[in-house]
Amino acid sequence: MDSDSKGLTVKIILTITFILLTFNCSAGVTNWIDFNLERGHVKIPATIAGIDTYAILDTGSQLNAINKAFILKHDLTFDKGSKIRVQGVFGINNKTTFNNVPISFFGIKTELDKIAEVDLGYHTNGLLLGGGFFNKFVTQLDYPNKKMRLISQNSIDISKLKNIEIQRQKGTGMPIVKIGLPNNKHLWLLFDTGNAGGMVVERKVAKRMGWLEEIDRQSSISMGVNAVVSTESFRIPSLTFGPFELEDVLVTIPAEGINSYLESQYKSSGSRIRGRKVQGIIGYDVLKHFLITIDYKRGYAHIGLPEE
Repeated sequence: MDSDSKGLTVKIILTITFILLTFNCSAGVTNWIDFNLERGHVKIPATIAGIDTYAILDTGSQLNAINKAFILKHDLTFDKGSKIRVQGVFGINNKTTFNNVPISFFGIKTELDKIAEVDLGYHTNGLLLGGGFFNKFVTQLDYPNKKMRLISQNSIDISKLKNIEIQRQKGTGMPIVKIGLPNNKHLWLLFDTGNAGGMVVERKVAKRMGWLEEIDRQSSISMGVNAVVSTESFRIPSLTFGPFELEDVLVTIPAEGINSYLESQYKSSGSRIRGRKVQGIIGYDVLKHFLITIDYKRGYAHIGLPEE
């Protein structure tokens, strides 16, 4: 469902002026680069073994991955690595990995090791780039204008510009963000550019928030890297995301009886040290309004409205 047709509006709840960051290319920033936005996924042109394809950029993934359908389509073989356990939202599976996989993007040629073989839908989605990609740069994603650029980490200090409560999750290093809800409630959610929906939370979280009793739900289907499962979708009146308030936001929960791996909490063995309890993920239906500047490695972000 297209949320724009539902009249979703963005309200600035803090008066801020954000001047788009401008840098000289010699100072460690690329030019703006157009990306494809398909079903909520940010996709950039790439090649694998010299074959043109697209790479999905996914802040919610710790690993890089290659599409099994792409390998079959082009009858490719790569050096096999060890098996790894890949945890998706709706399941855990052992996956084959490959080493010395030649890829290129943005004119950069490299080889990837330990790249997992997963299902990424149609074969033209050849590649998924996760934390290993985002760790190397400060990344700006301008969703409304469908463009992005990369900034060297020594060219900008996002800690001085941050306007949203975000941090690196203990144990995984992935970015987690605090989302505000009515009645002084909040949730910590994984900041996930690979999630094509809005919020995805555990069913028990929705129940605790009172959404199951108050809001009509529609049956839906969700696809993860390990499974296709039944889900339910509905819209909540509002949430706050950094200095902005959004209305009519899409929420998805697992159907009754469906197991998921949305909740996580780092626990240090032999001590009482614990990380934030993460209760779901947040993605495209929220991110699509903004120019997002994220320092993945250090755990800082700025949320702004782009120029027209």
